Amino acid sequence: MLLESQLSEVLDSQNQSFLNKKTGLIREKLSDLTPVDNFVLIITGVRRCGKSTLLYQLMQKNYHDVLFLSFEDIRLAGFETDDFIRLLSEIKKREKRTLFFDEIQILTHWELFVRQLLDEEYKIVITGSNATLLSRELGSKLTGRHLSTELFPFSYHEFLDFKNLPDNSASLTEYMQKGGFPEYLKSDEDGMLNQLLDDILNRDIAIRYGVRDVTMLKKLAVYLISNIGKPVSGNKLKDMFGIRSTTTILEFFSYLENSYVIQFLSKFSYAIKNQIRNPKKIYAIDLGLFSQTSIVFSDEKGRRLENLVYLHLRKTEKEVYYFQEKKECDFVVVRKGKAAQLLQVCYELTTENLERETSGLLAAMDFFNMDEGKIITFNQTETFNKNGKVISVIPAWQFVG
Repeated sequence: MLLESQLSEVLDSQNQSFLNKKTGLIREKLSDLTPVDNFVLIITGVRRCGKSTLLYQLMQKNYHDVLFLSFEDIRLAGFETDDFIRLLSEIKKREKRTLFFDEIQILTHWELFVRQLLDEEYKIVITGSNATLLSRELGSKLTGRHLSTELFPFSYHEFLDFKNLPDNSASLTEYMQKGGFPEYLKSDEDGMLNQLLDDILNRDIAIRYGVRDVTMLKKLAVYLISNIGKPVSGNKLKDMFGIRSTTTILEFFSYLENSYVIQFLSKFSYAIKNQIRNPKKIYAIDLGLFSQTSIVFSDEKGRRLENLVYLHLRKTEKEVYYFQEKKECDFVVVRKGKAAQLLQVCYELTTENLERETSGLLAAMDFFNMDEGKIITFNQTETFNKNGKVISVIPAWQFVG
């Protein structure tokens, strides 16, 4: 239980800090945020990707009078359900009709509190570091009254703007090495992303889900981050890590994905059961995280480029798969139930790999009865015509531009 005076102190100090924030680089996501009356706007994303800065930019763009509260403040550690009554009293004293809540989902029955505020015609924006928790809980309590979106670390073009770099191959190489976490790019401090991963594993997973074997969780996370672009299955990893149950491995997978550490890409199949059963390919939420926390001792330029393309597709497309029958194609973009784009990723096409890369793409083109496909390279441009089908080779900077 917290005293109302304690809540008042936390609100005042947090809002003073929030209002003194710097605007920072205007995020691309800002133009997509359109608050709607009587709807909760939910913004989720990995820790330290810039959600609070985006909130500040949103305030400057759309609002004049905002009350901000982060529920991860250590002074709120004893917050109980009854404290919502005292919090509501403090909110009403300040006579502000727009509320920004960060990580409110860590509190029990928070969704009932939000529902009450909506009914009282408050405008509410919520940010959180879990991909599904916010939307799932709001969906059950506030059907049709929430809008959800995701924020990622800096895109390539945001990286260029932030670092004031030209759009060239050297900049793209640096981005594929350092990634897009704003604070890391600002400080360039070794160990920062290792600490970030540790915070996520402990705070967003171990504590939230009651994971006892945190050491095993960390080993699994590092293994997955180290194997971006590769297929993985629960059964194989169960034996590798000495875990008795495949269910436990799959739970760890979901925790890591929900906290945005890694992402899983399903194999394309017209049968949903096959999508679930087949191995999934792994991608990291940020290439800096791969550089700093993986146990890979080579540049892995090809896998970095593939991860870059995946992240672009993850932000711009609703439905993406990989294709594998006798041969493999890296990405299948599906729109309105039909394959709309086929993409193969190869850092550099050479005489040695040309047949392998084109044959995988052509196999997918035949399967989906498509006449066009693309190969994304680091910096090559080419066009191939084969059996009436066209393969366009384009550089990555052009694809993600």
